[in-house]
Amino acid sequence: MKISYKKLWVLLIERDIPKSILRQEIGLSPSTVSKLTKGEEVALSVLLRICDYLDCGIGDICEAVRENKG
Repeated sequence: MKISYKKLWVLLIERDIPKSILRQEIGLSPSTVSKLTKGEEVALSVLLRICDYLDCGIGDICEAVRENKG
């Protein structure tokens, strides 16, 4: 399984919040934003800070998706 942050990007677009503003507002490093953009794993504490800032649940910003094997 892998993580997808597609819901986060959709939510940011709906709320008209650029990635750069999100990064500045909650103190994310550029490398963390890069990991999110690439769909890589980040610390749970980072996801919780994003949820707190956006006033949403963790399921509103990410989901686990099965990788196709074969």
